[in-house]
Amino acid sequence: MSTEPTIFERIIAREIPADVVFESETLIAFRDIAPQAPVHLLVVPKTAEYANVVELAAGNPALLAEVVSTAAALAAEHCNGEFRLIFNTGAAAGQTVFHVHAHLLGGALEEGKLAG
Repeated sequence: MSTEPTIFERIIAREIPADVVFESETLIAFRDIAPQAPVHLLVVPKTAEYANVVELAAGNPALLAEVVSTAAALAAEHCNGEFRLIFNTGAAAGQTVFHVHAHLLGGALEEGKLAG
């Protein structure tokens, strides 16, 4: 495992700029640089202790609940409260940053995108 800080740790430390839409003591949320929907925000715990949502659920369920409730509040503000919340867990599932984070996707689905 790398000892280098993840891109999210560098954003939290303000070493890398981001379009921050929300910040608290425990979370930061910002626009994804490669959006997959009209609204695509990342909701990121400031702790680097958990690599994925499974680790977060086991280690700090209250923080996971805070991620979800913050995502819902952001969705109310940015996309009329209608959204998808996605956690990728593992490289084969599309996780590229191993610092737990939720993708908040909102807005109209593009044709051919997964619905359900």
